[in-house]
Amino acid sequence: MTPEEVLNYCKQNNIQMVDLKFNDLPGMWQHFSIPVSELTEIDDPTQGIWVEGIGFDGSSIRGFQKIQESDMILIPDPTTAALDPVMEVPTLSIICDIYDPLTKQPYTRDPRYVARKAEAYLRSTGIADISYWGPEAEFFIFDDIRFDQAEQYGYYFLDSVEGDWNTGRDEKPNLGYKPRYKEGYFPVPPHDSLQDLRSEMVLTMIKAGIPVEVHHHEVATAGQAEIDMKFDSLTRMADKLLLYKYIVKNVARKRGRVATFMPKPIFGDNGSGMHVHQSLYKDSRNIFYDPEGYALVSQICKYYIGGLLKHAHSLMAFCAPTTNSYRRLVPGYEAPVNLVYSQRNRSAAIRIPVYTTNPRTKRIEFRPPDGACNPYLGFPALLMAGLDGIENQIDPGEPADKNMYELPPDEAAKIPQVCGSLEEALAALEQDHDYLLRGNVFTEDVIQVWLEYKREREVEPMKLRPHPYEFYLYFDI
Repeated sequence: MTPEEVLNYCKQNNIQMVDLKFNDLPGMWQHFSIPVSELTEIDDPTQGIWVEGIGFDGSSIRGFQKIQESDMILIPDPTTAALDPVMEVPTLSIICDIYDPLTKQPYTRDPRYVARKAEAYLRSTGIADISYWGPEAEFFIFDDIRFDQAEQYGYYFLDSVEGDWNTGRDEKPNLGYKPRYKEGYFPVPPHDSLQDLRSEMVLTMIKAGIPVEVHHHEVATAGQAEIDMKFDSLTRMADKLLLYKYIVKNVARKRGRVATFMPKPIFGDNGSGMHVHQSLYKDSRNIFYDPEGYALVSQICKYYIGGLLKHAHSLMAFCAPTTNSYRRLVPGYEAPVNLVYSQRNRSAAIRIPVYTTNPRTKRIEFRPPDGACNPYLGFPALLMAGLDGIENQIDPGEPADKNMYELPPDEAAKIPQVCGSLEEALAALEQDHDYLLRGNVFTEDVIQVWLEYKREREVEPMKLRPHPYEFYLYFDI
């Protein structure tokens, strides 16, 4: 929509509130709302808030400003305007870009600005006109979650009527249909008790303008789920992923459930990943496709893969950005820890889907990311790594069409793997980020604030706290 179309939409649909949304640095939507009159009373619909913006306190947002430089402004992007799909009061949702009120320039730490710069840089290289993205975000739907941490205790407790651990619980009555560990993939109801809830999520997404291709129960017990969106361009897909998470969480809450994109909430079963499908187009042609290539991919695609593999360790700082992410990235739970590529092979970090020979569908799938990833940072980082591979013709080596988990020990030892912790990933990013700075896509301050925030707020606090399992191991020493 244009600003004028937004105003007409508000009048025609009895909009009462306008919700202004933006992304903090770690990746969570923030918002505040204004009465619709703040838009409709503007004489010129191309002026006012659309140009001057509306102020907020940047020092109160994670990863943004210091207290002495707190004033920032939001400028709505009218092309993102849509009816909020979960509010009872008729509310128009608009995603905003962040600007400095003094310089009037885009704010370098605005994650959405990083995404927009990545798309501009791609066009400037002449390699491609547009990139397409298709994240497969997995999540859990639980019935109950409790957690707390203090000086003398720390615990979490979660539960699901689907949990395999509840087969013996007196539920008055216990009806017995609990997906076994690692057997949650595709059973029909009554084992899949969340079919209607996921369908409601999907219909809400479609109503909000997100085309959906499929939804299903995922591998783990206790309500693991996946809903797949139709691919889109980089920034638009990042916008949609934040809306996707917003809808999933709010529909679950509406039905008395809680949804989480935490990568590894359950011990002993699969975690939740976010496999990211990627392709490049030039002049409306998919340049990843070659009818004569391995798995029908082109040499350009192989170079792109080479860039992802070369920079995989530093990429993990954005793509698997929590300490919990590395509870998932361990062998044995379909975790893509092996830095190799292959067709069909889900034990490889990069898979080339071969469902169809249609040139338009040829893509690669980078499997290590998870739903904690801020897509406005993770997608641009992946794109920049892939473009580095193309520009420097980085050879990814031979494909690995074997089950990496069943290799002999001496052969397995030769296969490089993803980082083993967030601390390792941050150290890799500190040493390897020049490729991200090209075209001023990422700036040095974004990299440094990310490193500082993750180390001070996540890595170091985790080191200081005793883990409950340590009491089991060591209390009787």
